[in-house]
Amino acid sequence: MQPDLCVICDPAKIDERGCLGAPDLVVEILSPGNSNREMRIKFDVYQEAGVREYWMVHPLDRMVIVYVLNESGQFIGLQPVTDDTELRPAIFPDLVIDLKEVFA
Repeated sequence: MQPDLCVICDPAKIDERGCLGAPDLVVEILSPGNSNREMRIKFDVYQEAGVREYWMVHPLDRMVIVYVLNESGQFIGLQPVTDDTELRPAIFPDLVIDLKEVFA
């Protein structure tokens, strides 16, 4: 898988070919060409790999769906975040993202 964006906190996971192991955060920006099947496959792959947090960004709906990996290795879906609120990543609680600016 090659996500649209990813965050890797451990520099030891990075080499000249990319990330060794799971990124900490994966962001997929959906487009009309993304199929439901593709979204399910990515969800399953990221969950199985142990990605700590996974965002599906819906630009047309101006919304982000956030999944956080629980202690059992399963993604838990959080309440969708819309462009009239701030997004606070679970794994980076001090980071605040103003979605109005993102979707402007």
